[in-house]
Amino acid sequence: MDNVSYDSVKKDPIPTIAWKKDKIVEWLTSKGCNVNTSLVKYLLLEKVQEIRHHYDKYIIDEEALKSNKTVLRLPPYHCELNAIEMAWSVVKNHVKNNNTPFKINDVRQLLIDGIRNVTPDMWANFVNHTIKEEDKLCTVDSNTDELLDQQDTYHVMQITGDTSSDYSD
Repeated sequence: MDNVSYDSVKKDPIPTIAWKKDKIVEWLTSKGCNVNTSLVKYLLLEKVQEIRHHYDKYIIDEEALKSNKTVLRLPPYHCELNAIEMAWSVVKNHVKNNNTPFKINDVRQLLIDGIRNVTPDMWANFVNHTIKEEDKLCTVDSNTDELLDQQDTYHVMQITGDTSSDYSD
């Protein structure tokens, strides 16, 4: 799943600096925390940080767990790792190329037709392409790790106080 906001709705929103102090106190209290209401907002948010890992959950993840499933989130800005994006592109292009009357019922039918245009063979190609892209990224990641492992752990720069512009050393 990609990281669009409507796929990432929190089960229980976690207070942020944008929240009003009384709402932060209310949230902490609802979680069983004894809260000194005279604390400044910053200190209340520190208390939130201490317990947030217990409550920082997405609705979709909790629903998936009920069926013993796990949601795999794609990294941001990597639509090439999501086969549905390629299928959606076919659908959108069909609508764009055929939408002449610009009426909602016509667009609805164009969407349906566009979805039908995505054949099982096309879908298989999209999935295969996605797998190849993932393999490329894994190779880059592995190569990067290997290069970094070959580098010296520490780099030492000796500062001599010499301010000459001769960089031949």
